[in-house]
Amino acid sequence: MEIENNRQKPNILVTGTPGVGKSTLGKLLSEHIEGLQYVDIGLLINQKKLYKEWNQEFNVPEFDQDMVCDELEDAMSAGGMIIDFHTSSFFPERWFDLVVLLRTNNTVLYDRLKARGYEDKKITENIECEILDVSKDEVESSYKQNIIMELNNEEVPQLEQNILQIIEYLKQWKQAQLQKQQQQQQIQ
Repeated sequence: MEIENNRQKPNILVTGTPGVGKSTLGKLLSEHIEGLQYVDIGLLINQKKLYKEWNQEFNVPEFDQDMVCDELEDAMSAGGMIIDFHTSSFFPERWFDLVVLLRTNNTVLYDRLKARGYEDKKITENIECEILDVSKDEVESSYKQNIIMELNNEEVPQLEQNILQIIEYLKQWKQAQLQKQQQQQQIQ
């Protein structure tokens, strides 16, 4: 595991099509791992008005990438952030130590989106994104393969296993950070 920063706490991106369980996983991770702060970028965009236009067709803000990145820069530099968002390519690659790409089958995804009250057009668009690997392609073209963890997230036992898998990865990350620090001290 190659470490390219001196952060004491890792930054994690949890991404995937709306409805795959990003928020649930991100919140649970922040509860299970001391010192990590969960941020739902969609809520942040709305709360801080990090957009300039409103998409009338889907009734959502068209966020301003620079405004979002400027808002997060200091926190990301410090580390210890869990970022939850459905799109990922605009974030600087250097920000993340782990990118979790959540996936789910289309039947489960449909049921989750319908339960949220999404209109049929929005449900169809999101299911098509999952079928066509839109999030997967975006992640793979934006981040190094060795920090990407693709996980299925359909049932509670899978969610629990995903959390354990991420915790194990973060233990390895922390060990690699300690080794890096020791090597730097030996050089000095």
